[in-house]
Amino acid sequence: MSPTLRHGDAVLVRRGGRPVRPGDVVVAVFRSRPELLVVKRAVRPQDDGWWLRGDNALVTDDSRAYGVADVLGRVVFRYWPRPGRLTPAPI
Repeated sequence: MSPTLRHGDAVLVRRGGRPVRPGDVVVAVFRSRPELLVVKRAVRPQDDGWWLRGDNALVTDDSRAYGVADVLGRVVFRYWPRPGRLTPAPI
């Protein structure tokens, strides 16, 4: 599966609101790596936290490597800079 988000994408994150459900894309911190802020897909609740997986199954920088994570918010919208707003490169 190709990743839902790419490096440089901007997202709108909502704290609170409806509870996180399996399949939601969330912003979280792993309990074993509290300095690491990640955006991953919630798989299932576990030990008062969430088991997270990345969309790229070949990369293991998710709960398979770091364990349970605490969710900080849910990604509700993704947007990109509009091409018309980018500064053109000099020729």
